[in-house]
Amino acid sequence: MFRVRVHKIESIRDLDGNLGKRVELVEERSIPRFVVRPKTEEAKVVHDVLQAVQQQLPIIPARKHLVTPKIILFLTEQEYESLGINFDVNQAYEITLENQTIKFKKTP
Repeated sequence: MFRVRVHKIESIRDLDGNLGKRVELVEERSIPRFVVRPKTEEAKVVHDVLQAVQQQLPIIPARKHLVTPKIILFLTEQEYESLGINFDVNQAYEITLENQTIKFKKTP
């Protein structure tokens, strides 16, 4: 079992011109945060300056979760309706793979 989040939903047309949806699910994993405590006064100054620069110019945004593409579904409108799940962006699901099936369980 693993946890995914709906990252993106797009309208598409298949090769026959039928309307459908492209649903992108990304895996969610927590990244452990390591706190580095500078030991010298110079290291503390450098650390503080880097934090101030990062806040003013968010070149490398701080991430709480690592986002990894996991599943991309290409479904016609009929297949989407048959699936019985109304995907919403940012909705999380627990995915279970067993006996050649994929089960989606909505999480709060």
